[in-house]
Amino acid sequence: MGDRGGARRGSAAPVIQTQALTKRYPRGVIALDDLTVAFAPGISGLVGANGAGKSTLIKILLGLLPPTSGRASVLGRDITADAERIRMATGYMPEHDCLPSDVTATEFVTHLGRMSGLPPTAAKERAAESLRHVGLYEERYRLIGTYSTGMKQRVKLAQALVGDPGLLLLDEPTTGLDPAGRVSMLDLISRVGAEFGISIVVSSHLLGEIEQICDHLVAIDGGRLLRSDTMTTFTQVSQVLAVEVDEGMPDLAAELGHRGLVPKQSGRALLVRIDGDATYDTVRDVVADLALPLNRLEQQRARVEELFRDDEEAPGASAQAPSASVQAPRAGGEEAHGDH
Repeated sequence: MGDRGGARRGSAAPVIQTQALTKRYPRGVIALDDLTVAFAPGISGLVGANGAGKSTLIKILLGLLPPTSGRASVLGRDITADAERIRMATGYMPEHDCLPSDVTATEFVTHLGRMSGLPPTAAKERAAESLRHVGLYEERYRLIGTYSTGMKQRVKLAQALVGDPGLLLLDEPTTGLDPAGRVSMLDLISRVGAEFGISIVVSSHLLGEIEQICDHLVAIDGGRLLRSDTMTTFTQVSQVLAVEVDEGMPDLAAELGHRGLVPKQSGRALLVRIDGDATYDTVRDVVADLALPLNRLEQQRARVEELFRDDEEAPGASAQAPSASVQAPRAGGEEAHGDH
């Protein structure tokens, strides 16, 4: 695929930048609140609970929704002055099902290619190429209405690719998919970024998915920036020790508590906040004294979910994290306007 003027993954310049971007709706609902952030080239995750402001941000970046105040640029172009050129250089995969049921995938994707400015023959060729890449080439002449949910999601990704964009904005691309379908879609997104060198922003409220494929992460909550960093930094080693034994977990937890530690259970492991080498010594001694079969003892890597927990939920969790789960719907916000 050729370059439609977008920033490819080798570039160091941000593909998206916002400065104090704000969107207020009537009755005092704030969808974005003074958001200043930069998205680096590569695959970036945009995470937050339903109603956090993700879809509003994407629509503002595409010029589909005016901001109340602030500025933003996409691929170096101002969203107000160059909205049409941004849309021509950007592939957008909406969250909700918006596909016509009475046309074939080839007809639909070719039509979107023509709308992006491609000549008729080039649009048809590019449509076939895009459908082949998403695994629908053999099914391209079927009516979209006969497709499964997973196939429809792939059609939406194909139409986002057909215009040869320099940036993809994917809004909840795994919506409605079963676990196998989500894994397949994430693998496909990762391949698109690697093989075509296209920068991608993936919006999702499913943090485990984001961790699998993204180079960078932008977390927002209530329309405000929570944190922006590389995925490596997000998942670096934390000051939490994970202890796992094959049996005797209650006895281990009780004895660790008697010796001044505060263990918290997480799945099959106990998590203990590290306070110097003495923590390791205490855990080792307790396991030996109780003659327990030790299965794992290691310093835990932080997970993205810890951004959205309070200190009472897990040792070492961010003190700035809101108490609401990232997967839980929020009151008000975008949901009040059908936008999440």
